[in-house]
Amino acid sequence: MKVFIGGDSGYDTHFAAIGNKYGPFDLAILECGQYDKSWKYIHMMPEQVATAAQDLKAKKLLPVHWAKFVLGNHDWDDPIKRVVRASEEKGILLLTPRIGEEIDFTNKAQNFTSWWENI
Repeated sequence: MKVFIGGDSGYDTHFAAIGNKYGPFDLAILECGQYDKSWKYIHMMPEQVATAAQDLKAKKLLPVHWAKFVLGNHDWDDPIKRVVRASEEKGILLLTPRIGEEIDFTNKAQNFTSWWENI
C-alpha cells in the first residue's frame, strides 16, 4: 500500500505535485479540523481536505485532527459534516471509524456509521 500521511498544512499546489510525482495513493490521512480562514497556511478547510485527497490521487481518505479539542471557532462536528459532503461530491471513499474501530484497507466498500450524529 502507498499511504500519504499529512500534518498540519494549508492547501496549495503541493498536493497536486506530490500526487503527480508519487501517486496514486491507496490512502491519504489528512488533517480536517481546527480551521479558520485566517489560518490558511497551517490548516485546511474541510472542503480543501477533499480536494487535497483528489490532488494526491488517493483512493481513500481518512480525515483526522477533528473533534479533539477546541481551537477553532466552529462546532466540534462541523469538520466531519463538511468533509463528508465534499468527499461525496468528489466521489472520494471516506473512512470514518469510531475510535478503536478496525479498518479493512483491502475492502473497497467498508461501511462506517455516521456516529457523530448520535452524540
